[in-house]
Amino acid sequence: MGSLRFFANGEPQEPIADSRFLHGYGISFKIYFEGELDEKNWVMDFGMAKRAKTLIDGKQPKAYFDYIFDHTVIIAEDDPEVEAFKQMGEAGVAQVRVIPATGAEKFAEFIFNKVNPFVLEETDGRVRVTKVKFMEHGKNAAYYYE
Repeated sequence: MGSLRFFANGEPQEPIADSRFLHGYGISFKIYFEGELDEKNWVMDFGMAKRAKTLIDGKQPKAYFDYIFDHTVIIAEDDPEVEAFKQMGEAGVAQVRVIPATGAEKFAEFIFNKVNPFVLEETDGRVRVTKVKFMEHGKNAAYYYE
């Protein structure tokens, strides 16, 4: 059947009966932090996502997650149709993003593995990510933590 395919445009869409066909999800995620308070008595300055010194794959954190999840088609690298989707991206038909694996559990892990190294570096080890909750349509959720 291949992996699930996601339109991550943030708008809820009606699921189709057969998930092997291209379909969309409205997604959201929560990131949980722990650490020592800073000079402002904050664990994390959430505004730093737009002005951080540390980058995620060469982008500010907000820009990175917009690039991955906003109006995109996300494909697992082992999807049997990955080359066809890449061609759609090259043709300008879709913004295709290929990541190691898809599904709520794998998205939670993917986000954790992108954000935790960023947070550790940005805060000089003062703060770390404890878990990520990934939600589809607000109905289904998966957590990832180490």
